[in-house]
Amino acid sequence: HVQLVESGGGSVQAGGSLRLSCVASGYGFSSYCMGWFRQAPGKEREAVAAIDSDGTTRYADSVKGRFTISLDKAKRMLYLQMNSLKTEDTGMYYCAANLGPMYGYSWLATSEYNYWGQGTQVTVS
Repeated sequence: HVQLVESGGGSVQAGGSLRLSCVASGYGFSSYCMGWFRQAPGKEREAVAAIDSDGTTRYADSVKGRFTISLDKAKRMLYLQMNSLKTEDTGMYYCAANLGPMYGYSWLATSEYNYWGQGTQVTVS
């Protein structure tokens, strides 16, 4: 039974930083892709960043240069370091996992991920 649990959200002023964490359990870290998504009120859930089991990272254009996704396999932890936060970064942030590799732009699609966390709220004012 795969479980993903996020933490680290909160309220921060524009220009500030937050670090989100996601602990994964219930499956072996062999071939996979893990990602961060966010959803603002009244908007669709959108991909923010993803990382493959081989370390390949991908970012949405809106966060490139500001956010960094990383993975600690030993601890089964996924992180999202968010710097230079903007008001438009406000939303519920979700950790997601696909138990297999991603190709092309498939990482952007919520339908490609098998498992989701419950979310952690980020508010930038």
